[in-house]
Amino acid sequence: MSTHHSAEVLRYTAFSADPDGGNPAGVVLDASGLDDPEMLAIAAELGYSESVFLTAPDGRGGHTVRYFSPKAEVPFCGHATVAAAIALAERDGPGDLVFSTPAGTVPVTVAREGGELRATLTSVEPHTTDAAPEDVAEALAALDWPAAGLDPALPPRIAYAGARHLVLAAASRERLADLSYDFARLEALMHRLDLTTVQLVWRESGTVFHVRDPFPVGGVVEDPATGAAAAAFGAYARELGLVPDDAVLTLHQGADMGRPGTLTVGMRPGDARIRVSGTGTRIG
Repeated sequence: MSTHHSAEVLRYTAFSADPDGGNPAGVVLDASGLDDPEMLAIAAELGYSESVFLTAPDGRGGHTVRYFSPKAEVPFCGHATVAAAIALAERDGPGDLVFSTPAGTVPVTVAREGGELRATLTSVEPHTTDAAPEDVAEALAALDWPAAGLDPALPPRIAYAGARHLVLAAASRERLADLSYDFARLEALMHRLDLTTVQLVWRESGTVFHVRDPFPVGGVVEDPATGAAAAAFGAYARELGLVPDDAVLTLHQGADMGRPGTLTVGMRPGDARIRVSGTGTRIG
């Protein structure tokens, strides 16, 4: 790292116990000395889809948390939340944390399962809204997907659980695997709709999905494992009645990029919030 800041920058991957899998994030456990331009510069220098910056531990597990992509601050990032929680657990031991994020309060629990630490975040209150047909058509054009390539059982929606995502379901695994899109065109649509990623999904079975997340607004072609989108997708699946309200979903992401990861998405009856869990490990 260069010398324009004094903060220690750790590198962790989330949603995989393998340093070569999952989604890497920069983690700064004490960002109290950094201003916004410095945080953005660190995120840009690392080049990961997001880096996470923690300040002001309050002695009760609480931290103020901010997330930056190489291009801009984002309101919430699931993989960086998991990465930061696992970094804290390695330093302080597992337990309960509370992250105060720009999107709201996000409780995180870290537990040791076998030899691995697993972090579970609880999303802010989620919601879904209809996607306008002309916006869906523009997204398909940018992706170079035919309308017939969509799965009619999983209709397009915009889903939110801390950040906004357009959910588009592919009718086949082959369609999902064939991702080559118009970066500028999709980026323009995403800015207009205030989207963080496009959540592309293919349903393998009742509770198993394969997902990919184009992320041009963050300055990267594709995000390898997207916790915020996983939470939003859980809300989408439950609201549409695609899964029961106590379901546990498995989302496989990153395989097409050579960085496989697994996201577990859990629901509880009577609680609209979505839980997203995964492993993580330090890189290097």
